[in-house]
Amino acid sequence: MMELTHLNNQGRARMVDVSDKAETTRTARARTSVELSDTLKQLITGGQVSKGDVLAVAQVAGIMAAKETSRIIPMCHPLALKKVDLSFEWDGTQLIIESFVKTKGDTGVEMEALTAASVAALTVYDMTKAVDKGIVIGPTYLLEKQGGKSGDYVR
Repeated sequence: MMELTHLNNQGRARMVDVSDKAETTRTARARTSVELSDTLKQLITGGQVSKGDVLAVAQVAGIMAAKETSRIIPMCHPLALKKVDLSFEWDGTQLIIESFVKTKGDTGVEMEALTAASVAALTVYDMTKAVDKGIVIGPTYLLEKQGGKSGDYVR
């Protein structure tokens, strides 16, 4: 049975000690989606949203979020990220957002990838909610991770 590593011997939250872990290249890819109305998709793709270029702003927000993950997720370690990228693809009225994060360090970047995708989706919502508040975000999930003691993961 796997042990929860973020609990101390009193059952209280702690930040895990990663000082003895090997420094390796670590990557993670996450995905989320944003379900929009036809009208919103047309406004976004036509560059007609009054707040600006929705996907450009969401891209920058996702990158910024990945870099700040340790400030908003309490037990995450601050990481020197080497690469953060987001991609956007339409599937009908569903906007698929994928994030990719890479570092060379002693802990993984799964939370950074998930945070990047999530904040990009929330930014799409924020920039378009004046037109339609019925936007649905998710599911959000880890697609893959590479590197580290626990090995690789592919969904």
